[in-house]
Amino acid sequence: MKLVLAEPRYFKDSISIVSELVTEATFKVGKNGLKLVAMDPANVAMVNFELFSSCFTEYNVEKEEEIAINLANLKQILRRAKSDDILTLETTEDNKLKIQLKSNTTRSFSIPTLEIENKEQRVPDLTFPISVKTDSTTLAEAIEDVSVVAESVTFLGQKNQISVKAEGDLSKAFIEIKPDDRTTITAESDESFKAKYSLEYLKKMISGGKLSDKVYLHFNTDYPMKLEYKVTDRVLLSFILAPRVDND
Repeated sequence: MKLVLAEPRYFKDSISIVSELVTEATFKVGKNGLKLVAMDPANVAMVNFELFSSCFTEYNVEKEEEIAINLANLKQILRRAKSDDILTLETTEDNKLKIQLKSNTTRSFSIPTLEIENKEQRVPDLTFPISVKTDSTTLAEAIEDVSVVAESVTFLGQKNQISVKAEGDLSKAFIEIKPDDRTTITAESDESFKAKYSLEYLKKMISGGKLSDKVYLHFNTDYPMKLEYKVTDRVLLSFILAPRVDND
């Protein structure tokens, strides 16, 4: 396997984000690209990452491979990648992943591949009655705003408005997002939808705005949320986050 990227930022930024949720993961390298599906250790969030073969300047894969890697190690190496580097990924016969960064100098690193016993993760088939497309910064600012007062956030959705609210012991935050030239809300009915989620996880997920200036948000009442960041023919980074259920 030999993969060459002229735009390393898609891989670098994605791994930086994913590694905040997942410590070890298995990449599947097939004819259409490089994929990773993994759960966080607490089984609260799922990550689905794809770097499409069309993103690579050279994509040489003789047969489908699975490569298990410690993402913290990979992230440390990718932090050394500069914007003008050509990034090459190769597997070696001694079960290592070789990473080469080439610009005015050529720098080579290798990290061991792992034996992971984990069963194969599959992205669940979820259906959502309400979907929102908006600027990544709009969602990120709403999440940062409510995180000032609480540890969880409630999303309320209707055809004409998405509300993001949080309540702490003494403080409250309430953000309204209405359809405009930057935000589209698609709802199957006139119903209202409401669900609560962990801000700790959402704050890590909204880093996907590094990849794309648009985010797709889908949810349902007391149901998982799906966040998607995508760049056509380049990269897809999506998250599924379990709802938070109150014990009271």
